[in-house]
Parts: sequence; structure tokens; C-alpha cells
Amino acid sequence: MAAARYEIRVKGKLSAAVQSAFDGMTAELEPVETVLAGTMEDQAALYGVLQRVQSLGLELVEVRRVVA
Repeated sequence: MAAARYEIRVKGKLSAAVQSAFDGMTAELEPVETVLAGTMEDQAALYGVLQRVQSLGLELVEVRRVVA
């Protein structure tokens, strides 16, 4: 699988400290959620980010592969 860009939406506005746990990803704060976006080299990298979401106790709203 080639690298792909993903958007991961989590509930709430993440603090700068929590955002820093997602190094290499951008964070866009919206009224009721935060959108983390970045390129993942493979599915293992995506699962690693999702595992970080879970370990931080964040509520996952949506995962979307962005087609360029």
C-alpha cells in the first residue's frame, strides 16, 4: 500500500499538549471536534495513530482517507 493522507476526527478541542502527541500531523480545531490530518506510510502507521487516540482516552468520531 502506498502512503495515503488521512483525517482523524476526535470529539472536543485538544490542548496543545495533547496535539503534540500527534507529531507530524496538523490539528484543526472546530467547534465540537478536532481534525488531525497527515500522511501515513502504511496501515501500520494508521493503526499506531489510532492506538494513540485510544491510549489518550479520546473519543474517535471519524477516520477518512483523503483522495488527492
